[in-house]
Amino acid sequence: MKLNCSLLVAITLLATTSVFAQSRTDKNPENPQRIIDVDYEVENGTMNTLFKQCIGAGRANEGLRADWQQQLAFVKKTCDFKYIRMHGLLTDDMAVYTEDSKGIPQYNYMYIDVLFDFLQSIGIKPFVELGFMPAALASGSQTIFWWRGNVTPPKDYDKWEGLIRNLVQHLTERYGTGELKTWYFEVWNEPNLSPGFWTGTQEEYFKLYKYTVKAIKSVNPEYKVGGPATAGAAWLPEMIDFCTKNKVPINFVSTHSYGVKQGFLDEFGNAGTVLSKDSMAVSGDILNSRKEISTSSMPNLELHYTEWSSSYTPADPIHDSYHEAAYILEKIKQVGNAANSMSYWTFTDIFEEAGPRFTPFHGGFGLLTIQGICKSAFYAYKFMNKLGKTGLANTDTRSWACKGNNGGIQLLCWDFTNTHPGDSVNNQIYYAKDQPARSKGKLKVNFTHVPTGKYTLEMFKVGYHVNDPYSVYLEMGKPKQLNKQQVEELKKQNDGSPVSTEIIEVKPDETFSKELEIRENDVFLLNLIRL
Repeated sequence: MKLNCSLLVAITLLATTSVFAQSRTDKNPENPQRIIDVDYEVENGTMNTLFKQCIGAGRANEGLRADWQQQLAFVKKTCDFKYIRMHGLLTDDMAVYTEDSKGIPQYNYMYIDVLFDFLQSIGIKPFVELGFMPAALASGSQTIFWWRGNVTPPKDYDKWEGLIRNLVQHLTERYGTGELKTWYFEVWNEPNLSPGFWTGTQEEYFKLYKYTVKAIKSVNPEYKVGGPATAGAAWLPEMIDFCTKNKVPINFVSTHSYGVKQGFLDEFGNAGTVLSKDSMAVSGDILNSRKEISTSSMPNLELHYTEWSSSYTPADPIHDSYHEAAYILEKIKQVGNAANSMSYWTFTDIFEEAGPRFTPFHGGFGLLTIQGICKSAFYAYKFMNKLGKTGLANTDTRSWACKGNNGGIQLLCWDFTNTHPGDSVNNQIYYAKDQPARSKGKLKVNFTHVPTGKYTLEMFKVGYHVNDPYSVYLEMGKPKQLNKQQVEELKKQNDGSPVSTEIIEVKPDETFSKELEIRENDVFLLNLIRL
């Protein structure tokens, strides 16, 4: 079928009075107009790139797959993530630990080497989550997920310490002390979700952390260690307090947040999720976490949100929806510089917590589908990565303006409208249906003091039926399988190409203006390239 993925936008050059760094709205309710004024001569510091500091992935063993590696290389090239975090590094499918007949530990890092060597080869570093428990070292048999990650404390904390020390020594020998000083070692995952991810108590988690830090710091005291990697922004004051009182080293704190109203540990999406109507969902947690740190005994600790997204289940169609792109931008903008990283969960739908998935769009966490189709969410990160390094003053709360290379300008702007009706319907029903976007009126951008000369103006867009393969998939009747031709067509028609390209000329003392129609949850990137 032919995909409706193009947008015709009129471009006008208007001489207007320069109004510096303000955002305004037309008071006429019948013809609302949002106005963004950007002055090229008024800089606003270096652009914050916390959005690309880290990205999530399901589990380490999936990183041995060719398609996973191909997708990560593509995402690294286009979005430039610096670190990647994943579960299951020590789980039995990575063949890390066993014991001989006398109970003597046996270590093996061949699978980890393959994975980490690949990461090094494409220029991305591991944000090392240390978990889950190898069966031979586990105190119990309780596991989580289809791939059976053991979530019990170690039967012998000294042997756990020995494993971690030996692993870190091996990594140091393989990659060098200088490289490992740039890595992060995070102890466990969501231990506050007991017995889901941790059958022990908070006290037992702190014990695990203490032994882990001791092991890592014994190899090199400058290696960075932290936690508690909790769900729901929990335990940060307690974690800092424990480390302070017991003189246990900690270099960063980490936690997670998702934008739905209730529940955890629902990998099948059966409980149903509802997108929160709280305008500060996720971002409010991050701002509060920064406040907790700043008022603690360790006010300068780094803060890493090592998981975040609109929903905590990999069976939520909001992840596939075009709404997700605007949601991502909204939350990152709201956070400002409160966090050191926000690791979106995850880069790919090659993700098997609930086992292999059976449909091409199933509400998976990924920026890409299993077959490598770029979702709308992917373009939020691609567009952010296109922004220049120097910010321009801009009071509009839903945009970034910056200087590009060689005198150009980029403006990334969006509408975020939470169209979800509320508690009356779950995400699994609402976002599984076609959701056309309604008009939000006109958006006008005025650029003043732009250097004179000729420019190429590229405009990129994400929105309903624009870089929106999921809406097209719904129109196709949600086939359970896509053939090769359908996959290639979806990729081709949603490849992120400019929706318009124009050559324009800026004359002395002229304001360059652009006006366009904006709909609910549209995202625009305007890239002005000096010729």
